[in-house]
Formats: sequence, C-alpha cells, structure tokens
Amino acid sequence: MGIPAMQKMRLGAYIARQLLTGNRRFPLVLMLEPLFRCNLRCVGCGKVDYPAEILARQLSVEECIQAAEECGAPVVSIPGGEPLLHPDIGRIVAELVARKKFVYLCTNALLVERRLFEFTPSPYLTFNIHIDALGKDHNALVGQEGVFDRAATAITVLLEKNFRVNTNTTLYAGATAQSAARLFDFLSSLNIEGMTVSAAFGYASAEDDAQFLSREEARALFAEILAMGRTRRWRFNHSRRYIEFLAGDRDYPCSPWGSPTRNIFGWQRPCYLLDDGYVSSWKELMETTRWDAYGAGLDSRCTDCMVHCGYEASAVLDTVLHPFRRRDGSGNLH
Repeated sequence: MGIPAMQKMRLGAYIARQLLTGNRRFPLVLMLEPLFRCNLRCVGCGKVDYPAEILARQLSVEECIQAAEECGAPVVSIPGGEPLLHPDIGRIVAELVARKKFVYLCTNALLVERRLFEFTPSPYLTFNIHIDALGKDHNALVGQEGVFDRAATAITVLLEKNFRVNTNTTLYAGATAQSAARLFDFLSSLNIEGMTVSAAFGYASAEDDAQFLSREEARALFAEILAMGRTRRWRFNHSRRYIEFLAGDRDYPCSPWGSPTRNIFGWQRPCYLLDDGYVSSWKELMETTRWDAYGAGLDSRCTDCMVHCGYEASAVLDTVLHPFRRRDGSGNLH
C-alpha cells in the first residue's frame, strides 16, 4: 500500500489510544469542504447545481481549523468543489500542517501551477490529483478538453518540487478492468506515492445516474482489476483490507463516523455522500445521529455504496483488532 511508514505509525498510535479508552466510534479522516464552487462540471457530481448564493459561500480559515480540532481526526481530506478556488486555501493548509494533520488537498489540478507558490513541501501535505481515466475519456467525464494533460503536467511539476502526490480515481459504468489497468500503469509510471480508488456512488444530486455501478458490478470490476494487478507494481492509498472489500473478498458494515464531513452548512449527517441534515458541532453529530440506521441492508440509498468514506474505517479497525483474520474469497471472514 502507498501510505508512508510515519503516517502509518501516527495513525496506529491514534487508533490504539481510542481503543484503550473503549471508544469504537472515532474519526480517521475529516472530510473538510471549504466551498462548493468548481471550475469543472463532472458527470458524477452535483455540487455545482447549488444556487449562486450558496456557491459564493466558503468556510473561513478559523472555521476550518476549529472543525479539525473539534473532531480530532489525524487526517484531513479537503475536497470541494475545487479547493484551489478558495482564496485562503494556502493558509488553511499551512495551519493544518502546523498542527501535524496529514492533509490531502484534492484538486482537478487546473490551478496547481498558478497557486503552487502558496504551499511548502511537507510530509504532512499531499496533493491528491483527480484523474478518472486516460486522455479524452477523462476529459469527457469532467466536461472539458485538455484537463487530462494539465493534470499529468501538474503531477510532474509537483514531484519535481518535492511534494507528496497521490491520485484520486472514481470508476464509472463503462469502465473495464483493461482500461483501469492502463490508467493505473500510467499513473504508476509517474512515480506518484499512491492511488485512491472507488466505485462511483449514485447520490441524489448527481446529474447522470446511469454512470453509477451496482455493488455486484463494482465487485466484479475490482476483482478483475486486482487479479491483473498481481503482476504490476501498483500502490494504493488504502488499507489492503479495503481493497479486498472492493473486490468482494471481505464484507464490512459501514462506519460513516470514520470520515465525517464539515462544510458550509455545518456537520453533515450521516456522511459525505448522504445529506440527512446538518448540526452545528461534532459532539452533536456523534450524539444525535442514528448511526445504526445506515449501511447496506439498513437504508436503501446505501445499497450499492462501497466508497472509502464509509468502509475504509471499518477495514482499518478490522486490521487492528484482527490482524490474522483470513478471507475466503466469498466475503466471509475467519
């Protein structure tokens, strides 16, 4: 897996402290959305459909830092919208890094070269570049020509300047194991640190629900991809057990509290993908959300979801609590 040893050690120590205090519901990754504005219109996203007055709003530096300190997650992922459209994103990242949070700045890369002077290379900062497919296929998914080449160039520039670089790939209906393998081969050839992968999830505000995969389709696709990957040197920015979950070799309950979301409306209930209202504090989110009402088999909206914001925490906790638990290829655990 493409996660550095220092980060693994810090995460391991954090998880151990939580477990020693008897806590079984704790955050690993804060999903911090400082704004919904974007300079692209991707097929799998409905954020830019908000009215202009909502798109004009953004979290302040102080609100972002308060959210990180309030929930205490060791990792902060900054998606959007496009976070590089935020005028204070450099300050937000610097303040989080100063607090030794592992920051993943998720970007489509269109503004990387223009704003790179605002950032300093650090083991706590990773640029997470959005690339869903090769060449024109990626351009079609994001709705603009030339984006793939600009993202690839941005990766090269970032690596030359000693920044940590990951990629973020969502696979949609129509993706094949062969096309995914070609993409992963290309990304690996750039010497990035790791790849984040997920099956597209059909949340309500997205424009084109025909693009999304059922759970059965996602498992079949990832099983074939990972079979091909056994002879390749791909590095994923995930726990091994989450990758095995994607391929249908393990089954986990959803842990939405593992990746809570804070955005311009507040703390989103229950997760980054579902919107069942907002609360004003982390404490209220944890104490008033009916966590046992969500997940496959519990809420119909969750039936096909396999996204890491719900399941990575489950896989990580299983790894820590049951390090020698085997899998049998049918999703059953031993």
